[in-house]
Amino acid sequence: MRNRFTFSLLNTDYVQLNESWNYLNVISPFYRLYLIDDGIGHLSNPEKQITLEKGNLYLIPSFTMFNQTCLSNLSQYYIHFIEESSDGSSLFAASRKLLQTEATVADIELFKRLIAINPGRDLRKSDNPKVYEKSNILKGFQEANSRLNISTILETQGLIQILLSRFLNCKDFANENKNPIPSRIMEAINHIQTNLSGNISVEELAARANLSTDHFSRSFYQHTGQRPLQFIQQKRIERAQFLILTSNFSFAEIAEQTGFESLSYFARVFKCTTGQTPGVYRDSHAYNI
Repeated sequence: MRNRFTFSLLNTDYVQLNESWNYLNVISPFYRLYLIDDGIGHLSNPEKQITLEKGNLYLIPSFTMFNQTCLSNLSQYYIHFIEESSDGSSLFAASRKLLQTEATVADIELFKRLIAINPGRDLRKSDNPKVYEKSNILKGFQEANSRLNISTILETQGLIQILLSRFLNCKDFANENKNPIPSRIMEAINHIQTNLSGNISVEELAARANLSTDHFSRSFYQHTGQRPLQFIQQKRIERAQFLILTSNFSFAEIAEQTGFESLSYFARVFKCTTGQTPGVYRDSHAYNI
């Protein structure tokens, strides 16, 4: 299978944490990858609870809500990164879950190399999202990456992909992906994700798949667990979350770019989906380690 997935670095570092590392209901537009070096911590959400232990890798896909806690001490390497595929698809589209797998002997060296070739990409100011401007840090990653030479860019992407590959055979990921999504449904998903600003109808998607509307809707639900309109709305809100945190666009501009017919409708759907208004989300979003 051709690799069409690209991952751009936000931050990476090695940190020693304590009981102040305690954040609830975190949901981010980027991925987090941890390698635990010492101590104990916890990740949890309504679906799963994971103990962070020495010698293991942990992955939190983008837009996956979770809690993170440490009762005493926790030492970890971490990477934050953005997924930027050419067609809007996601490697972890079918598995937005907390994932864990055993680290290999070489993985610590991969983290060390990533940190060495990307100096100054840490969050040393604080791991508390209230201490500094979250949006400026997110916006700054593109500028930081633009200063890298092509050799460092390729090596950075390669290191992230090697570490991500550790999760592709783990139980939760494999169970979600053992029944591949048919090409017609994948094409519909890709069309949705690359045309969020436009008017997308179920009838149009069904016609593109050469299926009746009812047949298409049943097949889409069977392979994604969501009705087409529910999926479209979720992807629009995810894109809005990303734009709120990484741009200076007004909420009206974001509503237009994500396909909502009015600002009031966008605000209503956003709050229903995330539990927060767009303004509260921008002000209080937890960007932390």
